[in-house]
Amino acid sequence: MDEPTKKIAVVTGAGSGIGRSVALTLAAAGWAVAVAGRRTGPLEETAAAAGPEADVLCVRADVADPREVTGLFESVHARHGRLDLLFNNAGTFGPGGVALEDLSYEAWRSVVDVNLTGAFLCAQAAFRQMKRQDPQGGRIINNGSISAHVPRPHSVAYTATKHAMTGLTKSLSLDGRPYRIACGQIDIGNAATEMTERMTTGILQANGQLAVEPVMDAADVARTVLHMAELPLEANVQFATVMATAMPYIGRG
Repeated sequence: MDEPTKKIAVVTGAGSGIGRSVALTLAAAGWAVAVAGRRTGPLEETAAAAGPEADVLCVRADVADPREVTGLFESVHARHGRLDLLFNNAGTFGPGGVALEDLSYEAWRSVVDVNLTGAFLCAQAAFRQMKRQDPQGGRIINNGSISAHVPRPHSVAYTATKHAMTGLTKSLSLDGRPYRIACGQIDIGNAATEMTERMTTGILQANGQLAVEPVMDAADVARTVLHMAELPLEANVQFATVMATAMPYIGRG
């Protein structure tokens, strides 16, 4: 069977930040994009920003809820019949500035549920669709973080889930080989989004000082995701790091 001409993508956490930027970049490149998130209003804003000619499907879904994840991918299949890309982007940092010994179980659990369990549930649903479709295969890109390599102070839940995301990426890559399912990870440092606004006013460093950190445009991340997404399935960017050039990552600590 010939490869379809229009590629189909799911982007989670697409109502703001990196998710929105990636969804808009994919749509501008001719992809049909299903944008998912917990709030309908921001998803509709993403769709409106893509323009009237874009093929954008808004699906309200909490990635931590298995039933809602199933509904998301069923909606995409009903509309398009296949799936070529999942950008596993939805995530939360959790409460900022909370010392490890003071972090509540509820806060820990909420970060794990979204960042790790949600990523697994979406990857599992995408994997099932990609395995059974004809032509078989597709690509999953996980949004890691430079915290998948080194932590910030007071970030135990976020850092643990992003380290776990690397394991998820490697397992998906291995298990997807027989079915033409490629999986890669993009580790992002200081893209200018709502989550990184505190970088511009001062954030705690490993030496205990507060420092303003450089940020980069989220569009630079989106272009990298597009490059990863549009490679043939015979090629894969396994891990990529995209970061503000002058941020204190190399040599952190």
